[in-house]
Amino acid sequence: MSERPLNYFSYYTEIEDAFIRRRGKHIWLSATDWALIETWKEMGIPLHVALRGVERAFDSWESKPRKRTVKTLLYCEEEVEAQYAEWLESRVGAGTEEVAEPTSQGLPFPRSEIVVHLQRVRSELLKVRDERLASGEDDLSEALARAANLLEELEREFSESSAPNAKKLEDSLTGLERMLSDAIIRIVPSDQLEAIGGEVKEQLKPYRRLMEKSVYKQTFDNLQMKRLREHFAVPRLSLFHL
Repeated sequence: MSERPLNYFSYYTEIEDAFIRRRGKHIWLSATDWALIETWKEMGIPLHVALRGVERAFDSWESKPRKRTVKTLLYCEEEVEAQYAEWLESRVGAGTEEVAEPTSQGLPFPRSEIVVHLQRVRSELLKVRDERLASGEDDLSEALARAANLLEELEREFSESSAPNAKKLEDSLTGLERMLSDAIIRIVPSDQLEAIGGEVKEQLKPYRRLMEKSVYKQTFDNLQMKRLREHFAVPRLSLFHL
């Protein structure tokens, strides 16, 4: 089954956005980086596969004790192309045989339940997007639309794959959640963010002395983002919330 044509504009901008977001600092992509994206596009690497490769490359970078600054998209090249090779392998025989229920394929849930989950959260994202558009477009409404489009690609890949991989799907969903969280932070009023932060600090106050500094910060960030997601009605995409 052939893939739908890749949108030229969104393919470039989505990869650029993911790279800048994970790097943590805004940096213009070089001519070499743009040429690399062009190569990926000409190879036919689906957008969601390229994005998963970028996310995995940065996950690997962040796990290293001594980190050199990532200055170029070339850092992600090996992982993107590795993800593409695995994606191609997973599609061998796709659509030619009846797909067995994933309990025999090592999936945590039946494939049908995972597909229903992807459809449900995509519908919820579009609903929130439409409600926000009623009062004007902003960074969050745009991010919601982008996430919904990518979810559609992920659902199609997962449905058609002869060897569906829940870990790879979860990596992609984590990347989308991170994108949505960043969009929420950009649009939330500073006084509201401060108020929610104060509430979370009060909630954690009895436990703060018992927690390592890094653990406290991570817990604070997680609880604050949970409150923000609930406020903006943005659903969790992870399979852990299936």
